[in-house]
Amino acid sequence: MKKTFLLPALLLVIVTTFAQKQQPDFANKYAQSITPFGLKEKLTVIAGPEMEGRETASPGQRRAAAYIENYFQRLGLLPGTTGGYQMQYPIYQDTLIEATLQVNGKKHRLDSTFSLDIASAANGTYDINEIVFASYGIIDSTRNDYQDFNVKGKWVLIFEGKPDSEGPEDKRSPYGNPAKVLQAKALGAKGVFILVSEFVKKTSINTKGRMYLKKIATYSVPVITVSSDLGHELLGLNPARLLENIKISPTGSYQSKVQFTINKRTLALQSSNVIAVLPGTDKRDEYVLITSHYDHLGVRGKEIYYGADDDGSGTTSVLQIAEAFSKAKNEGHGPRRSIVFMTVSGEEKGLLGSEFYSEHPVFPLNKTSIDLNIDMVGRIDPDYNGDSTNYLYIIGDDKLSTNLRPITDSVNKKYLNLQLDRRYNDLNDTNRYYYRSDHYNFAKNGVPVIFYFNGVHADYHRPTDTVDKIKFDLMAKRVKLVFYTAWDMANRNAMMTRDIILDK
Repeated sequence: MKKTFLLPALLLVIVTTFAQKQQPDFANKYAQSITPFGLKEKLTVIAGPEMEGRETASPGQRRAAAYIENYFQRLGLLPGTTGGYQMQYPIYQDTLIEATLQVNGKKHRLDSTFSLDIASAANGTYDINEIVFASYGIIDSTRNDYQDFNVKGKWVLIFEGKPDSEGPEDKRSPYGNPAKVLQAKALGAKGVFILVSEFVKKTSINTKGRMYLKKIATYSVPVITVSSDLGHELLGLNPARLLENIKISPTGSYQSKVQFTINKRTLALQSSNVIAVLPGTDKRDEYVLITSHYDHLGVRGKEIYYGADDDGSGTTSVLQIAEAFSKAKNEGHGPRRSIVFMTVSGEEKGLLGSEFYSEHPVFPLNKTSIDLNIDMVGRIDPDYNGDSTNYLYIIGDDKLSTNLRPITDSVNKKYLNLQLDRRYNDLNDTNRYYYRSDHYNFAKNGVPVIFYFNGVHADYHRPTDTVDKIKFDLMAKRVKLVFYTAWDMANRNAMMTRDIILDK
């Protein structure tokens, strides 16, 4: 009896073990669809001259969107919105007709002694009878430049940057001008003058303002950048005094006789995010999001800014990953969760496309397990100290979910052994990369993210960021890491945990 009972059990163990060993690795199979040739073929189109640098709301951007949409259609992916593959969204841009600034009856010329954030100010005339000089306008754990003042309904004058550094801070820094303007506005300031140490005079006036989503202009206050001399005049001080003198002048309220007038015309533009979805199986109502931005800087003068790495490389990656998942689906090995492929525009204008999506999500953010954001993966950082042919910067994988980083590392170890470098992952890193690409608009809404990045180089935001400089073999390896990670995220039993709360 014992012998006849044990034999079938032993055979069952052997057969089960053999079956487990022979289980196909479908992730690895379909990852082979990601090739240097396929990436180059697509990037040559996306970063080609016909796309004219893909500036947001330009004909080149619309041509790029059409190319991406057509590619999604060819793969058999479903449209990401009820209206089709393109999520249209409004963008606004101002054209300045006139701007004048008078101090004690003396007229100042725009771009000679002051410059203007055109989008920040509504049309009209502003009579300014009191200015609060608030040093650097900083409120943090070490100082509060407003603690003794009531700035409600008043204009403030502040220095750019912070005391222990020269020149301006990155605009996304808590000490950058946008953050300090928001701080002043929160305290009730009616407008902000920013005094810069080195004001650069311009030979011609730029009448085009920055692009913005409507709410940005609605909730802003006028922001005027002034030279050191003009800063002295605003406070009634001698303009001949050095910048160092105004830095030791008493902070507080100064009576003034200033008039600022602006007249502008606002143009309504339109751009789009291109979205496609591959439906999942038993977890089709949960989503893995794979993103990039397909816009770049357009044409300046007669030069095209091609944006091959930034972010043609990321956009090409999304298309190639979509192709790999589509092939898996067509052969009966589709993902459990739905995969959303989204290329956004407006990134170079301030993450506008992803911001619009995050505020008008097609797929619920609380059902979006992860955003894998690909922004610049085709080049080599010249300052990288390790194996420059086998690395990738990883940002954000420890910010919102404790189980995300272990998965990232295990997937990499199993398939690729890239050097995953997290040197820019610190929220206090001076480069502020965590805040500088489209994943951030998902992270700030609680969606776990990973940002894949190769670092900057001499061609960053230059016309010379061209296809011929892309390292396609290395790029293919990096893109495979995103694919393997997406495959894992789409097929595991549970969504990514959301168990880390970051201080905002």
